[in-house]
Amino acid sequence: MLSIVIKMALIGFAVSSFILLVRVIKGPSTPDRVIALDAMGINLIAITGLMSMLLATTAYLDVILLLGILSFIGTVAFSKFLEKGVIVEYERNR
Repeated sequence: MLSIVIKMALIGFAVSSFILLVRVIKGPSTPDRVIALDAMGINLIAITGLMSMLLATTAYLDVILLLGILSFIGTVAFSKFLEKGVIVEYERNR
């Protein structure tokens, strides 16, 4: 019974990821695309967690942590680029 629920959740997250991919491609503005990419990262983490539960293994837990860190860093970098136009500032303000 639990595996059926997990499979249905996997289908739901896959459909959600496809809709978010459409938002990334057709997004009306750049911030909308950044939010959609962040949500896709969260969906990918959820799909990985569900697969870990379905396969009854803990091997994917490190992958989940890595995806979370990379998703966060990517969102921060995109946000900084949208705000200031650069990601890394080489000059310091005195």
